[in-house]
Formats: sequence, C-alpha cells, structure tokens
Amino acid sequence: MIQLFNTILYQPLFNFLVILYNIIPGHDIGLVIIILTIIVRIILYPFAAQSIKAQKALTDLQPKIDEIKEKYKDQKDKMLQEMTRLYSENKINPFSSCLPLLIQLPLLIAVYQVFKSGLGSKSLEMLYSFVTNPGHINSISFGFLDLSKPNLVLAILTGLAQYWQTKMLPTKTPPKNISGSKDESMAAMMNKQMLYFMPLFTVFVGVTLPSGLLLYWFISTIFTIVQQYLFFRKDKKGSMHN
Repeated sequence: MIQLFNTILYQPLFNFLVILYNIIPGHDIGLVIIILTIIVRIILYPFAAQSIKAQKALTDLQPKIDEIKEKYKDQKDKMLQEMTRLYSENKINPFSSCLPLLIQLPLLIAVYQVFKSGLGSKSLEMLYSFVTNPGHINSISFGFLDLSKPNLVLAILTGLAQYWQTKMLPTKTPPKNISGSKDESMAAMMNKQMLYFMPLFTVFVGVTLPSGLLLYWFISTIFTIVQQYLFFRKDKKGSMHN
C-alpha cells in the first residue's frame, strides 16, 4: 500500500517539485513551493468549492431543521423522516461537506510528505530518468528563510490565516425558547471554541514543522480564503437579484 501511494502520488509530486526547482530563476525553493501549492489548490478546486457550497446550504437550511426538531421532538423516527425529506427536497447531502475533504486527504498527505522529507538529498533518488538531478536542493528561500527548519513567525501567520478562514464561514444564532435550543447553543459554543482552537492548534503544531510545509499550509489557507470570499460574494449578489 505504501509503495502504491509513493508511486501514484508522492513520487510524481516530488518530481514535479524538482522540475520547478530546476526552471525557477535562482532555484528559490520558496517560490517553487508557492507555485506548487497554487497548482495543487487549482486541481482540488472543484472539491473545495463543493465543500464550501454544502456548508453554506446546510447553514441556510438550519431554521427549517430547527422547526423539525421542535415539531417532532418526541417522535425520533418521524423527525428522521422529515429531516431526510428536507435534505432530499433541497438536494443536499448532509455529509457532502466532509466527502470532498476525504477525497483530498491522500493528495494532501502526499504534499505533506514532499515538503516534510522531500527537501533532503536522499529523496533525489526517486527522480525519474528524464528529470535533471540538481544534486542538492537549497533550503534557503528569499535569501533568509530556511525552509528545512521550524519558524515561529510563519507559524503565527498561518494560525492567523486559519482564524480568518474559519471566521468567514457563515453561522446561525441558535433559536430561543425552543426545546432543543440547549443543544443548538452547545453546538454554537463548540463552533466558537473551534474558531479559536484551530488557529492555536495550527501555531502549536506549526512550530514543530519544517517551514517549507508551513509555507504550503499558509498559501493553501490564503487560497481558501480567496475562494470563500469569491463564493460568498457571488452568492450574496445572487440573493440580492432574487
């Protein structure tokens, strides 16, 4: 299984990174990572867009979901039927926001491996015959940043980007004076905690990772922020015209 993973995902990604490294003026590995990150995000764009769309649809549907929970609070089977019918009528799969992430996971793991261990000289043994071996990949980027070592500033910037991305996601205020609103309030509280927990977790983990991987994480998050902004702006304009 590991060999299959390396052959299908890791090795092609690593070879593409080296190809970019060979052709980028100055052989700046930082620019290579930024370009590779953007290319990967463009490839994953349809899946990410589907996930954002599903999250938005579920949020917009939340008031009706609350009504069903209140109306059939003592009839669990009926509640499930009505929830299923609501999802079906609105052509929404409640798990569709998670499915794209699962599809992306193998590729993201491969990217992680490329940036975590692919900058070492031993990995150059995995180059295809038609790819020029640079002999050594210089981990110094932009003249000062060693992408093979952790970097606190970059970890903090990545955490802030993670906060911004999470903050952009739409949320609904839980209903008042409704049975079950306690559960909704608990969910809202957990969502609020996640808003702060994930950025802090990002910084905590980020300070232990090579800066090359952090740079990928940061650029990838910025890409997601731009994608969310464009989607929500388009959705807002569409709502105004309706």
